Amino acid sequence: MDIVNPALDAYLLAHCAPPDAVLRDLAAETRAAVPGTTMQISQDEGELLAMLVRLTGARYAVEVGVFTGYSSLCVARALPKDGRLLACDVSEEWTAMARRYWERAGIAEKIDLRLAPALETLEALPRTESVDFAFIDADKTGYPAYYEALVPRMRPGGLIVLDNVLREGRVVDPDARTEADVAIRRINDAITADSRVESVMLPVRDGVTLVRKVAA
Repeated sequence: MDIVNPALDAYLLAHCAPPDAVLRDLAAETRAAVPGTTMQISQDEGELLAMLVRLTGARYAVEVGVFTGYSSLCVARALPKDGRLLACDVSEEWTAMARRYWERAGIAEKIDLRLAPALETLEALPRTESVDFAFIDADKTGYPAYYEALVPRMRPGGLIVLDNVLREGRVVDPDARTEADVAIRRINDAITADSRVESVMLPVRDGVTLVRKVAA
């Protein structure tokens, strides 16, 4: 199922802020290294993340799933000069590419990369409401656990963004029963029923859910 109509794709990309040379080169190198990859977010989704960071006034952000660092670049650039991004991943290979582009963009000092299972990193954080913004775009089976680890650590008004929540339409396909499909349906339902937050699911690319923590 095409969530974004292919006929509109070029038009959508032409009507958001254009990527600079750093983002263009990173996207091109990633495509060359992993032809046909869908693991890298698109230009318009990167601009959406940056705008959300700015709109929330975030200073401390968390990213679960780095890959080659496109989303990290967008988030870190949108943070203020003294802002910090905790980036969680397990791949030394792909994050090595990310580090090169973070350095080139001049934002490497904003990013604390932790190469370890993301849940371990999240659960080791102080259980205080200190996170302003979080982006989850990693292994889909881990989404429920990542979400539950993050919510208590988000400040009231803080925003969690989850990617790939439509699974290319498989969330509405009763025959789609992989562990990843089941996990995404589970977290989608859990967020809707969670009284700690308010949320909206958007048909952006492969589906994006915005989750805002409400005051207790």
